[in-house]
Amino acid sequence: MPDMDTALKEIMDIDGTIGVALVDHTSGMALGTAGGGKELDLTVAAAGNTDVVRAKLRAMEMLNLTEKIEDILITLDTQYHMIRPLTSRSGKGLFLYVALRRDRANLAMARHQLKRIENDLDV
Repeated sequence: MPDMDTALKEIMDIDGTIGVALVDHTSGMALGTAGGGKELDLTVAAAGNTDVVRAKLRAMEMLNLTEKIEDILITLDTQYHMIRPLTSRSGKGLFLYVALRRDRANLAMARHQLKRIENDLDV
């Protein structure tokens, strides 16, 4: 099982990845990041996307939906932003946030690889 740093590096190897963060959705704090830089401030993205996760969880509660969120996808002109809540017991309350370049990323393959990495992640 890869640790957090190894998993973040694996995610950075997904074609087209700009940056990745492991985020605590209760506090909005990034527990770990890779990539980003001048192109993307991952600490700001982590805090902002925490609001997205919270809003979706509230909406699901109001709708009495008992399903789990697999991922949330936000498409921009030049980027994909994926939010994937962790489902393991040790990952409860955490999510992965990944930003990808649309012109380089294969969205289906990125989702598949992210799911595999998340399943193996030891937080």
